Amino acid sequence: MERRMRRCRALFWGIVWIWCCTCLSGCSGGQGKRIVRIGHNQSTNHPTHIALTAFQELIDQELGDKYVVEVYPNELLGSQTDMVQLTQTGAIDFCVASNAILETFSKDYEIFNLPYLFASTASYHHVMDDPAVTGPIFGSTEKAGFTAVTWLDAGTRNFYTIDRPIEHPSDLKGLKIRVQQSPTNIEMMRLLGGSATPMGFGDVYTALQSGIIDGAENNEMALTDNGHGDVCRYYSYDMHQMVPDILIGNTAFMEEMSVEERALFEEGFCLVNQVEREEWTKAVEKAKERARDEQGVHFLYPDQKPFVEACRPLHDRVLEGDRDLLPIYEAIQAYNVQYPSVE
Repeated sequence: MERRMRRCRALFWGIVWIWCCTCLSGCSGGQGKRIVRIGHNQSTNHPTHIALTAFQELIDQELGDKYVVEVYPNELLGSQTDMVQLTQTGAIDFCVASNAILETFSKDYEIFNLPYLFASTASYHHVMDDPAVTGPIFGSTEKAGFTAVTWLDAGTRNFYTIDRPIEHPSDLKGLKIRVQQSPTNIEMMRLLGGSATPMGFGDVYTALQSGIIDGAENNEMALTDNGHGDVCRYYSYDMHQMVPDILIGNTAFMEEMSVEERALFEEGFCLVNQVEREEWTKAVEKAKERARDEQGVHFLYPDQKPFVEACRPLHDRVLEGDRDLLPIYEAIQAYNVQYPSVE
């Protein structure tokens, strides 16, 4: 109940913030320009923010006589769930959402949450760049009021623990591991032998520090940007998920644009993807270096095969539950053959 109240308050203040910004911009001589608001939950030095700033600069340069782009980092407009709801209604125009949240609006997104779906990073990137694969998924929420306009690389998700190295699925036995609030992730942990503990990302550091959980799973930047490496000694590259973040836009807003304006926005979406991926590669290397040298984190590279075999039943279960996902799954497997693991 308390968590629900906090979310309601966050959503309320997000709406108040937007209303205040609208009033202020109206009083500051906006000259009839349309304000385009974009929200996300990362810091201003994160690849996501850097990429959205590049988008902001492009639109201001090319369409500055009509649009003013404003980017709101650090959950200034509320949590990701709140921002998705605000984008649905058109209170804001774009936001970055996790795949797990979008799964609640369209089951098609469930496929990206499958563990060990991609054989390699190269396969993952080629799949996400293929509109024949992602197009039906990205457009599956149009009736809900929003559409995916591009994807953002969130790296590989791996296990990290306080004091037990994870080199085999059996090492997870008895450990409480924080996972995203997704049925797929909970079932993944059951199959690997660990105990799934779903919770909001903002609660993870305290839970690790107090021993409520024994570890978590995320990309390398969680160690440094969120301080998890101050508590966890081991980071194991089992690479169980490569799950994209998604930039979504209000459908009505995009349909209002002229053909020329939409083309420039599409160019901007491509720029977001390009810049974010370039910045992500650099940020991961910096995070690994800092985690190793300053936080004392040990990086491990276990044999992935036992983890893959343990999670195979989950693939069968999801595909049996939604046969419409089978063509997408088969297309991904074709990319996996073309771009196999090089580990």
